Amino acid sequence: QLQLVESGGGFVQAGGSLRLSCAGSGFTADHYVIGWFRQAPGKEREGVSCIATRDETTYYPDSVKGRFTISRDSTKNTVYLQMNNLKAEDTATYYCAAYGADASSWYVTLRPNEYDFWGRGTQVTVSA
Repeated sequence: QLQLVESGGGFVQAGGSLRLSCAGSGFTADHYVIGWFRQAPGKEREGVSCIATRDETTYYPDSVKGRFTISRDSTKNTVYLQMNNLKAEDTATYYCAAYGADASSWYVTLRPNEYDFWGRGTQVTVSA
């Protein structure tokens, strides 16, 4: 099965930047949608970005649009989340996740329930 391992979390001051990495292994599908999610204590899991390997399309909700950028390096089997101009409300555990997108009916979504494979998460803490 697909295994995802996040790294790059840590402490950063508001306005700073951080880059998260998600290394994948055990690929079985030819195509995936890979997403980044975050969850703070007592809050729902929130999608912050996703990228489709089929056409490289990306999506960002308004909460992070213009600040976060998702990208991938297929030679390293890694997806990145570049986070700039971080805010205190960005503090959360960040997870990468994926679902297979080989079917002709594939689509891009940030609904957590659509994602089948999840990493264990990496903590991001933003403070002034």
